[in-house]
Amino acid sequence: MSSLIQDPEPQSSLDCPIVDGKRQVQHVPPRTADVGGIPVNRVLPSRHRRLVGAWCFLDHAGPSVFKGDARGLRVGPHPHIGLQTFTWMIEGEVLHRDSLGNQQVIRPGQVNLMTAGRGISHTEESVPGETHLHAAQLWIALPEADRRTDPRFDHYPDLPGWEAQGVAFTLLIGEFAGRRAPTLAFSELVGLDLASREANTVELPLREDFEYGVLSLEGEIDIEGEAFAPNELAYLGRGRDAVTLTLPADGRAILIGGEPLGEEILIWWNFVGHGKAEIAEAQRDWEAGSERFGSIPDYDGERLMPPPLPWKA
Repeated sequence: MSSLIQDPEPQSSLDCPIVDGKRQVQHVPPRTADVGGIPVNRVLPSRHRRLVGAWCFLDHAGPSVFKGDARGLRVGPHPHIGLQTFTWMIEGEVLHRDSLGNQQVIRPGQVNLMTAGRGISHTEESVPGETHLHAAQLWIALPEADRRTDPRFDHYPDLPGWEAQGVAFTLLIGEFAGRRAPTLAFSELVGLDLASREANTVELPLREDFEYGVLSLEGEIDIEGEAFAPNELAYLGRGRDAVTLTLPADGRAILIGGEPLGEEILIWWNFVGHGKAEIAEAQRDWEAGSERFGSIPDYDGERLMPPPLPWKA
């Protein structure tokens, strides 16, 4: 007969509990959504976890193969405020258009970053003839002080990449292992892609003041003896200086992390705000066709419209 002395409750929801001297890892299951005619696995936000640092939204699209007359991804004009949209392309090509006049095809190994700030609209669609799509699409919540910054678009075709411990790394944003990505950030963040041809175990150094999550994009991964299925987010919390991760052959995962945002945010439709009033204002402006969000005349389709607000505006 043995007795179990339970460790104290974690200091906050950012800290995974310690049981028998081992810090736990939270399992965050995905749910299925449809984006532009493509099924995606959505892991953020959920009732289990709303934020990882300033990362507030995470979709894993694909791997998908379009057959016959399928047009692939096609997302009509829609608005954003208070966030950055972040697309990491693994396979396929997608055309981005926005109300600032930018047109950019994103290809494998590249990142598209759109800073919405006070307001922008955009479209996304697979390029003609494209038959594949595999991407991670994320949102980054802007801190309250920067939420009304000028909108802008940045494309990053060249990102720091290296091989170590049998794994190919690509640094998508932030700083890791003495390297820094050029990607624009308004808070302390990190994003890292890991890909392995053979089964490999790697130890990743972490910052104890950051909270982290790991998502398997291909294959089941193992985190310190615990299995995580594809599209299941492993939330590591804060307080770790390293984590051991095992990738299967042809496995792929993405590590996201950052300094806790420390601010309450609201997410409704395609808006991120720090209060209901600013979200309601943005929705009214979009519905009214306000110049705030501009237009995308080169897109041959209808604007997307939001459902009614879930609260009394």
